Amino acid sequence: MADQVIDLRSDTVTRPTAAMRRAMAEAEVGDDVLGDDPTVNRLESRVAEIMGKEAAVFVPSGTMANQAAIRAQTEPGDEVIAHSDSHIINYETGAPAALSGVMVRTASGPCGLFDADQVESLHRPLSDHFPRSALVVVENTQNRGGGAIWPIVQVERVSRAARGLGLRLHLDGARLWNACAATGLAPKDYAQHFDTVSCCFSKGLGAPAGSCVSGNAATMARVHRFRKMLGGAMRQAGVLAAACLHALDHHRERLRDDHANAARLAAGLGAIPGVSIPMPVPTNMVFFEVERRLGTAAEVCERLRARGVLALPTGPQRVRAVCHLDVSAAMIERAIGLVGEVLAGRHAMAG
Repeated sequence: MADQVIDLRSDTVTRPTAAMRRAMAEAEVGDDVLGDDPTVNRLESRVAEIMGKEAAVFVPSGTMANQAAIRAQTEPGDEVIAHSDSHIINYETGAPAALSGVMVRTASGPCGLFDADQVESLHRPLSDHFPRSALVVVENTQNRGGGAIWPIVQVERVSRAARGLGLRLHLDGARLWNACAATGLAPKDYAQHFDTVSCCFSKGLGAPAGSCVSGNAATMARVHRFRKMLGGAMRQAGVLAAACLHALDHHRERLRDDHANAARLAAGLGAIPGVSIPMPVPTNMVFFEVERRLGTAAEVCERLRARGVLALPTGPQRVRAVCHLDVSAAMIERAIGLVGEVLAGRHAMAG
């Protein structure tokens, strides 16, 4: 429909499908705090199996998944090594410092990726003067890197270097499903290189809420404790877990459709005068930049909103658009046309 809103702000805006809502309504539930919600238990077992780990813990959000994993594997005064563009640094409200009392030492590299040499150079030697290097965090796919996928050989190098230095590793796998859909690798192919792995169900998989952390049983016992401490223990959480199980069964394969739509969106936007695509588009995210003469990113997004296209400004001239299950190929074509019209209108006014 011409007046249909095309929401490209994030893959978190997805709404449960009718089939997912039925699964939620019919979910068998219990008290998860007491350990007897059968649907939550089934989800945790399923995720542990998918990731090749001993156990998993269901939590309300990806932020809690990451922060509980960090807290479970560090002590106050420790240091975490992560890319400067990592979600744990930019979008989790200073939680590593506030909740775990740890510092973060930042790596660098294109598209949010780094390599073994940086792990080695950023690792602190044991000294009473320094924080203790404890944990390496990898984000795959990398949000601020344009949905970049970590090559598995690079993951192996980073993991080997970290292990050699006695460091533990956490994978922020909120969009690991996208990395696997694009590469054909199984989640456990990535997960085997990490002590803990988080994954999210409320982004491309379309569930209304929920993430999991997986790892060995001892670490998951600590994660479970910190989930309670952070206020993430829920009662009849099976209604949410049922949505996550439905997503695992029905929404993983279709992620390739989102990737195809993103590639088409990037190609269409890149052909518009005054628009450039600053980084590759390997999964479902498109970042585009507009020339200053066409307005700021915030101004462009406001004009697009008036035409029924929602996107997020992420810099003075940079906009992010994310494809997901509520955006069809036809909507992508319409979005391209509307961006062109909005920018052409501004150019005409400027002329």
